[in-house]
Amino acid sequence: MHEMGITQSILAASFDAASDAGMTRITEIRISVGDLTETVDFALQFAFEALTPGTMAEGGVLVITKVPARSRCHECGTDYDHDRFEMVCQQCGSMDVELLQGRELKIDSIEADNGEEPDTGPEGAAGAPDTSKE
Repeated sequence: MHEMGITQSILAASFDAASDAGMTRITEIRISVGDLTETVDFALQFAFEALTPGTMAEGGVLVITKVPARSRCHECGTDYDHDRFEMVCQQCGSMDVELLQGRELKIDSIEADNGEEPDTGPEGAAGAPDTSKE
């Protein structure tokens, strides 16, 4: 299962970025994964859940955005989506095509904090006066 190694790399890069920014807890990691990478979303999620306990990402979530395979035909200029087996141009049948997307595997964003609760001050959570009656 190569998803375990992929997830380890995602976490290592995320830990480095969060630490460099002075953060102590990762609450969310968003990634883009191309259909042609042949990764399994469930396996990525499983690996994330298995690898994060005891780390700064414990309790965080992994959000996966799938990127469809898309190519451009050099003969007729058509851009089209396809699966990994049918890259032939759907418009003219040419095999002279260029892959535009579908092999991505990247971290899009990391949500992190320093683990402290926000300072609400004496006036309540939103900074507004407390109007509740006791």
